[in-house]
Amino acid sequence: MSSPSARTASSASEVTTGLVLMFLSVMVSPLIDIFSKLAVVTVPSAEITAGRFVVQALCMLPIVLWRRRFTDFSWRQSLFHAIRGFIITVSMISFVTTLKYMAVADAIAIFFIEPIIVTVLGGIFLKETIGWRRYTACGVGFFGAMLIIQPSFEEVGYVALLPVVSALCVAIFVLMTRVLSHREDPWSMQFQMGIWGLLFCVLLLFVGEGSGSDLFDPVMPAGSAWFYVAGVGATAAIAGILGVYAYRAAPASTLAPLQYFEIVSATIFAWLVFGDFPDAVKWLGITIIMVSGLYILWRERRFASKPVSDTSEVTLAP
Repeated sequence: MSSPSARTASSASEVTTGLVLMFLSVMVSPLIDIFSKLAVVTVPSAEITAGRFVVQALCMLPIVLWRRRFTDFSWRQSLFHAIRGFIITVSMISFVTTLKYMAVADAIAIFFIEPIIVTVLGGIFLKETIGWRRYTACGVGFFGAMLIIQPSFEEVGYVALLPVVSALCVAIFVLMTRVLSHREDPWSMQFQMGIWGLLFCVLLLFVGEGSGSDLFDPVMPAGSAWFYVAGVGATAAIAGILGVYAYRAAPASTLAPLQYFEIVSATIFAWLVFGDFPDAVKWLGITIIMVSGLYILWRERRFASKPVSDTSEVTLAP
C-alpha cells in the first residue's frame, strides 16, 4: 500500500503534467486562428470549417476505435448531438468570417466573454447559484468587450459582433455538453459532434454553390491554401487532444485560468505573422475581460469548496 507522501507526490506530479499540457494547448490554439485567417482570403468560411471537421474526425477515429467506444454511441441522443454539431458549426463559421476582417487578437479577446456568458446562462437555465459579485464581474467583462468592439465596429461594421455570436454559440454548446457528459464518453461525443458538424458544412456548401458567397460558395483551394486548411484541422486536433489529457491530469479549476494566456499568445503570433498589435484602448478591454473572467473562476472555485451541508452558504454564496 502506498504511503500518503507517495500519493501526494504522485498527485502533485499529475497536476504539473496537466499544467504543462494546458500551457502547450493554449500555445497551439491561436495557430488555428492564424491558419484560418490565412486561408479565408481565398477559401470560404464554411469550407475551412468543413476541413477542420474532416481532419479532427480523422484524428479522433483511431482513438474511438482503440477505445472501442462505437458501441457506446447513444443514437437516441442523436438529436442533441446534431444540435451540438449545428451550434458549433455556426460558431466556427462566424469566427472564421470575423478573421477575414478583424485582427486575430481582437477577435479572440471578444470571444473570451464566452465564460461570462456560460455563467449567466448557467444561472438562468441550469439553476446554478450565481450571486451579485459574479453577475457584476460579468457586466464588467461585457464592458471590456465593448471597448474592443466599438472601434472595430467603426472599421468593419456588424462583422465585429460575430465573435459575440461565436461566444454565445460555444456557451450553449458547453452547457449542453455539461448535461450529456454525465451519460456519454467524451471522445465519442467529440467524434459525433465532428461528424454532424461536417454534414452541416457539406449541406451549406451544396446550397451555396454558385452563389458567389464568401461564406458558402465552395472553391478548389490552390497552392498554399491546402496547407492552411490542413493546418486549421491539425492544430485544432492537437490543441484539443492536449486539452483532454490536461483535464485528465489536473482539476479544471486549476487549469481554467491558463486559458486566458491564449489572448497573449494569440497577440504574439498575430504580431509576428500579420504585424497586428492592439492599441491602448483595446489592451484596456483585453485586460478587463481577463480580470473579470479570472475573478469569476476564482469565485466559482471558492464556492465549490464550501461544505455542501451548510445550506445557507450554498444558497447565498455568489
